[in-house]
Amino acid sequence: MAEPIPTSEFTTVLYRVRDHVATITLNRPERRNALNPRAYAEIEAAFIAASADNDVRCVIVTGADPSFCSGEDVKEMMTGEARPANAPRPEPRPTPAAMAVLECKKPVIAAVNGSAVGWGMELALYADIRLASENAKFAELFVKRGLTPDVGGFYRLPALVGPAKAAELMMTGDMIDAREALKIGLVSDVLPHAELMPRAEALAKKIAANPPLAVRAIKEGLQRYGGGDPREIGTWAITQIYRLFQTEDHREGVKSFLEKREPVFKGR
Repeated sequence: MAEPIPTSEFTTVLYRVRDHVATITLNRPERRNALNPRAYAEIEAAFIAASADNDVRCVIVTGADPSFCSGEDVKEMMTGEARPANAPRPEPRPTPAAMAVLECKKPVIAAVNGSAVGWGMELALYADIRLASENAKFAELFVKRGLTPDVGGFYRLPALVGPAKAAELMMTGDMIDAREALKIGLVSDVLPHAELMPRAEALAKKIAANPPLAVRAIKEGLQRYGGGDPREIGTWAITQIYRLFQTEDHREGVKSFLEKREPVFKGR
């Protein structure tokens, strides 16, 4: 495994520690904080750093306005160098950035300040607590691109909103607003946009003021209670995603998005 990128070398993420709280801000506002390989690597590194830092007792993850995270950077993905069809397929394993968030030893608060779609919704799901701005929107858009969600959709979403609602959100790819997210239990609170970060910071400081070992034990207990092994689920999800990346429907989902038209899926 490659060494994590030092926080001092981040270019797509801002990392700050103050008053025992690490704030991780996705910082590609011009791309609505869409994720490229560098951003995934920096998210992973940021959470590894926060987890290992004894001065950090709570973590906030958010995005530079106007978005929380718009998921995969489709334009960059499609304009990048294509992987040869006969290239060896990587060994299926959970997304490293996902596991870095899920395995962070410190409580994680997602301050969802805008659209959280695709892997952006996954990132919000990995947090222990989700607070939303009135501007927030959520969607598991993977099915629209001919793919499945990552580990968050299968591991966290059913526990939060119930299996039936989780199935609806994942199988339709429908967008929901902050009020609907609150109604179904996806988020703990909805706030005016200007009050989101002050509320998240106040909550993080309140948690950080409690005994760190007790808080860590509570987090571990909640993870155990959640049932299921996220690594096992994540490996399964990535295996499906690798398979679906090769389908015509995935290519049609991406192509129709870039061409701003309705997709025509053919089941192959």
